[in-house]
Amino acid sequence: MIKRILIGALLMFAACEAYALDVVYPKQKTVTINSPSTFFIGSSDYSQPLYINDNIVEVHPSGGFAQTVPLAVGENNFTIKSGNSILNYKIIRPKQKSDVSVSEFKKYDTPKYIISKSNGMPLRTTPVDAGINRLAHLQSGVVMIADGEQDDFYRIKLGDDNYGWFAKSYAEINSKAQNDVFLTGANIDSDDEFYIYTFNLTSRVPWSVEENGDTLDISIYNVVNAPKDNFYRIKVPLDKILYGKDLIGYSAYYSGTDFIVKIRKPLNISEDKPLKDVKIAIDAGHGGSEFGATGCLGDYEKDINLKYAKDLYHSLKSRGADVIMIREKDEDVALKTRTEKANEEGAVIFISLHGNALPDYKDPLAIHGTEIYYYYKQAKPLAAAIMSAMITEAEVKNNGIIQQSFAVVRNTNALSILIEIGYLINPYDNAQIIDNEFRKKAVEAISDGLENYLRGQI
Repeated sequence: MIKRILIGALLMFAACEAYALDVVYPKQKTVTINSPSTFFIGSSDYSQPLYINDNIVEVHPSGGFAQTVPLAVGENNFTIKSGNSILNYKIIRPKQKSDVSVSEFKKYDTPKYIISKSNGMPLRTTPVDAGINRLAHLQSGVVMIADGEQDDFYRIKLGDDNYGWFAKSYAEINSKAQNDVFLTGANIDSDDEFYIYTFNLTSRVPWSVEENGDTLDISIYNVVNAPKDNFYRIKVPLDKILYGKDLIGYSAYYSGTDFIVKIRKPLNISEDKPLKDVKIAIDAGHGGSEFGATGCLGDYEKDINLKYAKDLYHSLKSRGADVIMIREKDEDVALKTRTEKANEEGAVIFISLHGNALPDYKDPLAIHGTEIYYYYKQAKPLAAAIMSAMITEAEVKNNGIIQQSFAVVRNTNALSILIEIGYLINPYDNAQIIDNEFRKKAVEAISDGLENYLRGQI
């Protein structure tokens, strides 16, 4: 009898625990948030009414909830109730500073020669350390002419009338830099996979490569013997060398003082098995100490991403693809390491898988669906093909194909996209994303989208 009572009590306790009120964001009960609004995200008993400061909150049948709340300047107190569970939160919104200073450009009396200190540092179009304003990612040892500065940036001369911006922290002043740089020769070659353009220079100088419709425009700046304006430009006719097919990957880098641009030749695609032997890198976002977003139900993005990545691996392998897994377990992998691995393995396509979240001032109930991000224009058609398949097969909401400066899609030599499968902080998306049947549909849709894109390259 006593044993039966104990078992019954344990079952009742387990049931209470399963329906316990749990808030996953904000992460602390006392927190400072500098925003006009924020949101509470978590889970509770679907059969019990949920209140935040006596206002009823909708709970998804899965138990997940998300609710936006306004924040006044100063202290904001919130009481969350579900059945017998009560949680209290204090959110402090600091007073805004009114003295916003506007920086000005300071021109140097005499230009300074600076040199890049490390690899992969961005040469930008504006003195802002964010956004789609990157002209190139420079290696170490690139000599630049700075004619002034603004905030934390040098303004870099790019020929006679063009300018770029380079962060001071990435450069050092070099009084011994070579003043006059010459182009001493150029050569066009090829191998089985690439067209190779080589430019022989007397020193490393800034450059840019721009996708411009039917041409790939290669510019090499501050070359003394350039035809005009102190920079050399060649327009590679993509429509001719790719025979009307899409651009699928290119790279630009220095080997010594030779500047090299490699453009991938058209792939040999089979109608029946378009993925056969195509090298595809799959990146499960986050991992290890990088948890990513936390879903309403407490799921970690890093774990969800890995499940999708493993399923996608098997789907693509079954279709004949040569698949590279960036991470195969729960471990820390640096952003730079992810792109370097894809480049070293010669990936043709790079897909990074993620679950989405929002900043405090957004409404997690109003925004949901799938988003696909790209950086280089060449990747947009691939993103469109995958989105189309996901809409049709997985019945997701199309929340946009968006150009964005994410590290994993801008530093690869492959055709690179990042898929935000859904919003983990939206209760409806969260329940869908962790559903095994939905995951199967989404993975097959991504695979079908890849095949559809590649068939278009035949």
